[in-house]
Amino acid sequence: MVIQSANFVASYPRVSMCPDTHQPEFAFIGRSNVGKSSLINMLTGKKGLAKVSGTPGKTRLLNFFLINNNWHLVDLPGYGFAKVSKKEQDNLTTMINGYLMKRQQLALAFVLIDSNLPPKSIDLDFINKLGEFEIPFAILFTKSDRIGKALLEKHVQMFLDALSEHWENLPLHFITSSQYRIGREEVLQYIEDIMAG
Repeated sequence: MVIQSANFVASYPRVSMCPDTHQPEFAFIGRSNVGKSSLINMLTGKKGLAKVSGTPGKTRLLNFFLINNNWHLVDLPGYGFAKVSKKEQDNLTTMINGYLMKRQQLALAFVLIDSNLPPKSIDLDFINKLGEFEIPFAILFTKSDRIGKALLEKHVQMFLDALSEHWENLPLHFITSSQYRIGREEVLQYIEDIMAG
């Protein structure tokens, strides 16, 4: 897939306010500081599309971007909430769950996992919940350029091994690096394949 246009549409505080379109949506979600904004900018080829912040957990709304005028990229708040109040945590959880479980236009959720770290229970629990609710998803291992190849492979395998305790068939996964554009073609091709149906 060639990205010819990528434009910010709007941000919404709840799923009921999201646009009523027939265009497929691909959501991106991960823990705070997983490198989501950088990955979105790398995939779309538009450096400032998603705002990269030095402060984790800046995404507080459902952010819609129109890609090639025929599908939406949706930037979701992180689920490993940064320093926010209990009430705001609850509001963000309700927003995320509402979108993932109710949004009919959702074609796939990409779950971002930091490849620099060993498996975290918060990531595993989130993925298992997606499986429980039969929400289609794939895994994107981020920041692969920051560690050596052997440790990268070890962390990815550890994560897949942990998932295999609950999953008979493991979900599809991609290795990515925003800095070196690793995984870009594969992820965009996968989106194109899903849209082709």
